[in-house]
Amino acid sequence: MLDASARAFGLLFSGDAALWGIVWISLKTSMVALFLAAPLAILLGYAIAIFRFRGRRLAIWLVQATLSLPTVLIGLLLYLLLSRHGPWGGLHWLFSQPGVILGQFVIAMPVLVAFTLAAVQAADPRYAETAIAHGASRWRTMCTVLHEVRFGVMAAVISGFGRVISEVGCALMVGGNIAGETRTITTAIALETSKGDFAQGIALGMVLIAIALLMNGALMFLQGDAHAAGARA
Repeated sequence: MLDASARAFGLLFSGDAALWGIVWISLKTSMVALFLAAPLAILLGYAIAIFRFRGRRLAIWLVQATLSLPTVLIGLLLYLLLSRHGPWGGLHWLFSQPGVILGQFVIAMPVLVAFTLAAVQAADPRYAETAIAHGASRWRTMCTVLHEVRFGVMAAVISGFGRVISEVGCALMVGGNIAGETRTITTAIALETSKGDFAQGIALGMVLIAIALLMNGALMFLQGDAHAAGARA
């Protein structure tokens, strides 16, 4: 184990192309999926929180329920949809980066919607009431409310990123763990561990831990800013 750990540090600090290529694919697919999911998810979370409509409680329940869906199940569903005989087979996204991005998009959506929904519901209703009283349009009112809960929304984005970059089931089933194309940090760790090559797995695990620490540090920083802003108010 000590020898594997020493070789892991060597891979990290020698700029190993294969290892950092895997990290780049993980960061790229996760960031693109989040960039695509965030605007739609924030709008949905805001709409569910603000508007009263038939089936609203069902929508909230579904959002909360999808948070606990195993990612391997999402991967299975997407595999069936994207397979050659599936309804989306013509896209040819199975075992490709677009397929991985689609899977991460689906995984990120409920996290972003649920966190945005909770943030907007917890907001002081006077923000929206004041904006409406000053003649703001619905769009302007939404922008005002989302600005006031921006720390909660940013926490949603950070949590969503952490969720997608650390999942393995969907990326493995939809991406296929193809070297240089769809091999992510988590799928590479699973592969190298099964082969008994622990050095690269340990190195990638260190990268994943570093990313998790950075994400949680950013979240704590945002929460500290939110408390400071609340104290000033």
